[in-house]
Amino acid sequence: MIYDVRHITTYGYSRMVPFARCILRLQPRSDGGQTVASSELIITPRPAERVDGICFFGNPMTTLTISKPHRELRVEMRARVEVNRPPPPFPGLTRHWEEVCALALASDSLAPESPAHHLYPSRLVPPVPAVTDYARASFPPLRPVLEGASELMARIRREFTYDPDATEVSTPLEEAFRNRHGVCQDFAHVMIAGLRGLGLPAAYVSGYIRTIPPPGEKRLEGADASHAWVMLWCGPETGWIGLDPTNDLIVADDHIVTAFGRDYADVSPLDGVVVGPGSQKIGIAVDVIPVI
Repeated sequence: MIYDVRHITTYGYSRMVPFARCILRLQPRSDGGQTVASSELIITPRPAERVDGICFFGNPMTTLTISKPHRELRVEMRARVEVNRPPPPFPGLTRHWEEVCALALASDSLAPESPAHHLYPSRLVPPVPAVTDYARASFPPLRPVLEGASELMARIRREFTYDPDATEVSTPLEEAFRNRHGVCQDFAHVMIAGLRGLGLPAAYVSGYIRTIPPPGEKRLEGADASHAWVMLWCGPETGWIGLDPTNDLIVADDHIVTAFGRDYADVSPLDGVVVGPGSQKIGIAVDVIPVI
């Protein structure tokens, strides 16, 4: 499947901003089953300095310095991406979860794709015993790891309510879990915390999802918006498998990956600082258009 993706972020300021410095993680990455044919960023006002690079985890990253006074900052990302992922393994034929834990713990690799980076608490995914206990119910002894993770994903989809007004970016994971309300970021963090609490390596993924709802049915949550899901390391043979707890889906060709990290703090689409008084208003518009 080939997609044209457009993501526009607009910051409107109540007063003139003389200076801004931003880090962007908006351009999709070429990685395992996904190839970026073209990608560009259009920034208004034009930055005084722009540095493009790749972060430790292999995500495209752009640092901007804007020194021209402005009342609005507009960042547009356009990309054409081909997605052709291999079919996932049959969940019941993956390694037992205890074996995956042992293999991950024994890994001596510090390469970006190593499971070692995703075993331990991170800035936005602290250890929460209640979340670990919640996940444990899906992992009885000797259960295949992808089978248990798929059940955990389904439980989150069934027992949590998608509610954009319930949480903010800064809402603690423990609060979102306790209230059982939130958005894709919250559901991904909860699932990651549960998996890591059991000793399984789990990563956070940002990107987009494209859906074609059947006649008379609703679109999946997250369509035409930034989305987030989980990657679980299932052992050296299987590698990383994407799991979307917001929609109870194993990731396939309808998901477009932008960035991969330990939690949202590693992959936030746009962050930084502005110098100036007053408030700001943020607008976001996303289009995911299938070409072929």
